[in-house]
Amino acid sequence: MPRVGISLGDVSGIGPEVTALALAKPAVRRALVPVLFGDGPTLDGFPLFRRFPRVALEDLGRTTGPAVVEVTRLAQKHRVPGKPSREGGKAQYAYVRAAIDAMRAGTVDALCTAPVSKEEISRAGIPFMGHTEVLADAFGVDVLMMMDGPRVRIALATNHVPISALPKLLTVEKLVAQLQLLSRSLQPVVGRKPRIAVLGLNPHAGEGGMLGREEVEVIGPAIRAARAKRVDAHGPIPADGLFARPDEVGAKYDVVLAMYHDQGLIPAKALDFERTVNVTLGLPVPRTSPDHGTAYAIAGTGTASCVPMMEALLKAARLSGGAGRAALPGASPGPRRPPSGR
Repeated sequence: MPRVGISLGDVSGIGPEVTALALAKPAVRRALVPVLFGDGPTLDGFPLFRRFPRVALEDLGRTTGPAVVEVTRLAQKHRVPGKPSREGGKAQYAYVRAAIDAMRAGTVDALCTAPVSKEEISRAGIPFMGHTEVLADAFGVDVLMMMDGPRVRIALATNHVPISALPKLLTVEKLVAQLQLLSRSLQPVVGRKPRIAVLGLNPHAGEGGMLGREEVEVIGPAIRAARAKRVDAHGPIPADGLFARPDEVGAKYDVVLAMYHDQGLIPAKALDFERTVNVTLGLPVPRTSPDHGTAYAIAGTGTASCVPMMEALLKAARLSGGAGRAALPGASPGPRRPPSGR
């Protein structure tokens, strides 16, 4: 079975409890071998995790079964459910970095990240825009965030950026590279060249230039350039029109490329919040995440659903070998960047 690394996320959020609940499910136990990167005392609070041997990061390659890499030992006051702390912010980032080290060493076959708080990590003095950006920087590759749901797949041309920055961030070169990455990534999954719907940026996809020029000057030319490279891309398509009949989207297109975060995340979460999984395309090792946050308001109450974490873990396991691994190439067609050693 594939070894799936799991970064614990914010221990004051629901990450630890939904991870424990998900790993207790027979379907998950049959699909993967878990390796947790997290806080020792927090994990000791769950009977399942107390049975996992503690292993040093550098010794992971000598083990084959479930394991815990104890990255921190937080004081009780820094791991209270529903009450995030600065030390907890530092810790959740440290779990991700430890998991990245394991990915580099080849001691995990995939990574599933429990939810973190960008705000708390930033308050701890660590510049952090999200898992996707950290992973791209760590491996020096261009990546693409995709919401993989049972009814529709939606990829994002831009991630965690202000709306005001979009016109400068969207370029023909960038969109062509993303469309090639989407096509190459999904072809082994769908068994043919995937049909890609490309959304416009402006209302009514710019209305021929009357409501914005991005469709005329950037998105349209990018689609034509991608089609010249044998990518089956279509658009620009108005977002409201496309998602007005959501069942028809999945029947007509294999994936949608949205121009910005909320344009893609709103329909993805509205259509199937619990079973939609965040997948990072372009990494040498598959990465998935449940499509929800830390949920401090319900942390520790026992009411959090583990279904999203289950789906993310199972997706990571499926993508870690065979056709799944082929669907997650090691780099996008864009230029490589020097990887970060942080």
